[in-house]
Amino acid sequence: MALGEPGARGRLLRWPRVLLFGDSITEYSFQENGWGAYLAERLVRKCDVLNRGISGYNTRWAKLILPRLIPESTSADSIVAVTIFFGANDSALKELNPKQHVPLEEYATNLKSMVHYLKSVDITADRIILITPPPLQESAWEKACLAKGDKLNRCNATTGQYAQACVQVARECSTDVLDLWTLMQKNQDFSSYLSDGLHLSAKGNSFLAAQLWSRLENKLSALPSLLPYWRDVDHTNPEASLL
Repeated sequence: MALGEPGARGRLLRWPRVLLFGDSITEYSFQENGWGAYLAERLVRKCDVLNRGISGYNTRWAKLILPRLIPESTSADSIVAVTIFFGANDSALKELNPKQHVPLEEYATNLKSMVHYLKSVDITADRIILITPPPLQESAWEKACLAKGDKLNRCNATTGQYAQACVQVARECSTDVLDLWTLMQKNQDFSSYLSDGLHLSAKGNSFLAAQLWSRLENKLSALPSLLPYWRDVDHTNPEASLL
């Protein structure tokens, strides 16, 4: 059968999708040893892991983008998990970083809006995971700010308020939540989880990957591998195995 003949292409192959939506901590997650790369490796041949991290963004901007990433016409069945990971920029101090800052109540409202939108396009709550911002190591982040000619524009206590709001939204919306801010501080010195006081180090990426995988494994590990193992392909009649 020639490639262009009817039936030659068989059934369309559709990879299930995991969407990672967030700020720079998500954008950087496909770098070497990144938490997104870890998930992609774990799910190879089972899911496409899509990185939709946008450095510097906050929830005010994210809620406008989400319907463009997952339009109403999207087949909800193809999306098996969505992570929403914002707050590191929203929690910037208003007087020192007004462009990225989003007030606490609005941050919570924006998260709810995004969850409600996902539900409206039939992505159920059990497929949504909210992730709180990680803790802020102020002395290291101050050095990064000073190197750019800025003052320290975030503080850990404020970030913690946004993390608590994120946890509360997850509770109200019946979604899962990964409280990174709290979990990382169970070890009193959390600085090793961060590369510059704000973004994740290799250890922080590994920590987040393990925590997230523990929440996704039961949902996704049972997904079948797409296409048969090569030894199982009938080499005398590959069409029988592959179409």
